[in-house]
Amino acid sequence: MLIALLAYLGGMLTIVSPCILPVLPFVFANAGRSFTRGALPMLAGMALTFAIVATLAAIGGSWAVRANEIGRWVALLLLALFGLALIFPALSDRATRPLVALGSRLSDRQGQDSIWSSVVLGIATGLLWAPCAGPILGIIFTAAALQGATLGTSLLLLAYALGAATSLALALLVGGKVFQRMKGSLHATEQVRRVLGVLVIAGVVAIALGLDTRVLSKVSSAQTASLEHGIAQKLGLGGTDQVTKIGPGGKLPVEGEMPSLDGLGPWINSGPLTREQLRGKVVVIDFWTYSCINCIRSIPYVRAWYETYKDDGLVVIGIHAPEFAFERSPENVRKAVADLGIKYPVALDNKLVVWSALKNRYWPAHYFFDAQGRQRYHHFGEGRYGESEMVIRQLLAEAGRAPKASGMAKANAQGAEAAAALAGIGSPETYIGYRRADRFVSPSGQAHDAAKTYGPAALKLNDWSLEGNWTVGRQSATLNAAPGAIAYRFHARDLHLVLGSAKPVRFRITIDGKAPGPDSGVDVKPDGTGVIQEQRLYQLVRQQGDIRDRTFRIEFLDPGVEAFAFTFG
Repeated sequence: MLIALLAYLGGMLTIVSPCILPVLPFVFANAGRSFTRGALPMLAGMALTFAIVATLAAIGGSWAVRANEIGRWVALLLLALFGLALIFPALSDRATRPLVALGSRLSDRQGQDSIWSSVVLGIATGLLWAPCAGPILGIIFTAAALQGATLGTSLLLLAYALGAATSLALALLVGGKVFQRMKGSLHATEQVRRVLGVLVIAGVVAIALGLDTRVLSKVSSAQTASLEHGIAQKLGLGGTDQVTKIGPGGKLPVEGEMPSLDGLGPWINSGPLTREQLRGKVVVIDFWTYSCINCIRSIPYVRAWYETYKDDGLVVIGIHAPEFAFERSPENVRKAVADLGIKYPVALDNKLVVWSALKNRYWPAHYFFDAQGRQRYHHFGEGRYGESEMVIRQLLAEAGRAPKASGMAKANAQGAEAAAALAGIGSPETYIGYRRADRFVSPSGQAHDAAKTYGPAALKLNDWSLEGNWTVGRQSATLNAAPGAIAYRFHARDLHLVLGSAKPVRFRITIDGKAPGPDSGVDVKPDGTGVIQEQRLYQLVRQQGDIRDRTFRIEFLDPGVEAFAFTFG
C-alpha cells in the first residue's frame, strides 16, 4: 500500500516536470467540454494505456518496442485528424472515410459529448506519453526488470499514471474556467477552436520529428527528481543512503545480514563460496562490471585491500553484475579479471540474485560484513577509500584479528584505473542504444532496430551524432558498412567509449579535427589510430593540458563495430 501511495504521489509531481509538456496540447484541447464526459474519460484512457505500454516496456521485449512504435504512429495519425477537424469544421461534412469520420467525431463539432470518443483520444495520448524516469518511476521499473512484469508492477504503474492524470485534471479544471471566460468575453468560439487545432497539429509534428525528446533532454527536471527522492526517503522506499553514517567514536551500525551466495557462478580464482564458509571472516563484497569506468577506477583500491589484509582474515568477493549483454560471457569476464590483475574470488551474478537480495542499484558498490555475517557498512560509487579501509581494520580488530600492517594499503592505479579529474568533468555518461539515448542530434533522429544512413550535425556541448549506415538497437549501435563515425562534443580530461566487435576493426580518432598526439588515451596511438579487438571499455582521450570543450570524432574503417556508451573522467 505504501509503495502504491508513493507511485501515485510521484505521478502527481509530473505536472511540474517538463516531461509532461508534449501531451498538454491534447489534454487542453478538451477544455471546453463537460469534465465528466470529456476530460475524465480521456485522462482515464491515457492513464490505462500508459500503464499497459510501460508494463510491456519494463519486460524489455523487442516485440513490445516495435508494437509501441506502431501504436505511436497510429496515435499521431488519429490526433492529426482530430486537430484538422478542429481547424476545419467543414472537413467532417465532406469526409467519407472511416478514419476522417472518427476524427470528426473526436472533435465533437456538433456539441455531442461522447464518452467513448474521449476514451479513444486518451488512448492515443497515452501511446505518446513518456514521462521522466525519476527516482520513483525508476524504483518501479527496476523491480519489473529484475523480477519480471507482474500484476503488482502493472498496478504500481497505473497508480503512477493516475497520479499524473489527477494533477492534469486539476490543471484542466482551472484552465477550463479560463478557457470558458475567454470564449465568453471574446465571442470567438471558432477562433479558439482553430488555435487549439493548430496547437494539436504542432504537437503531432513535434513528436513525429522527435523534437519533443530533443528539447526536453536539454531541460532540467532536477527539481522534480529531488522532490521525488525526498518523498521516497521519508516513506522508506527511496533506497539506501550513499554511505553508512558512522556513529560517535567510530561506532558502526548493524544494517542487515549477509545474503546467501547460492545462484552465483561460475566462480573465478576460487571454488564456490558459501555464507556458512565465511563465518569468522571479514567480508567485502564489491559489485562491479568490467566495462564500467567507475568500477575500473575503484579496483586498484579493492586489490590493495585484498593484498594487505588477506592474511589477517579479510575475504574480498568481486560480484560481477552485468549491465550490457556481452558482459554476461564468462570468457569475457575471465579475460577482464586477468587484464585487471584481480587475484581475489570473482563470481558472476548474471541473474542478479545477490544484487537483488541486497537491493543494490549501483556500480561500483561495496558492502562490508563482520565475522558474524552482519552488514556493518556500505558505500556506493567511487571515493571514501580511506574511510572504507578504516572500517576493514576495525572489523578485523573486532574479530580478534587486528591487522599486522601499521600503515594503510597502497593502491597502484595506472592508465584507465587512475582517479578521475572530477573538477573538470562537464559531460555525463551517455548511452548510444535507443533505450537510454539522449542528446542525439543527427538529422531526423534515430531509427529503432533498422538500418539507416546518418549524417553529421553541428554539436553543442554534450551533443553527439552518428555518421554512415548504422543499426541502432536498445543497448548499442552497430556499423553496417564502412566507413562510419561517431562524434561527441565533450568537456573532461578523459573520454572512454565501450566498444566491441567479433573481428578486428580499425579506427582513427581526432580531437577538434586533429590527431590527438599527447592527448591520446591508452588504447590509441598518438596519430589517432587503433584497433577494436574485444568487447570492453576503451580509453581514447586523456588530455594533458587545460580541460575545455573539445569535439571528439572516431571513424571506423571496417564494419561490424558495436558502440555502447561514452563515459568521462
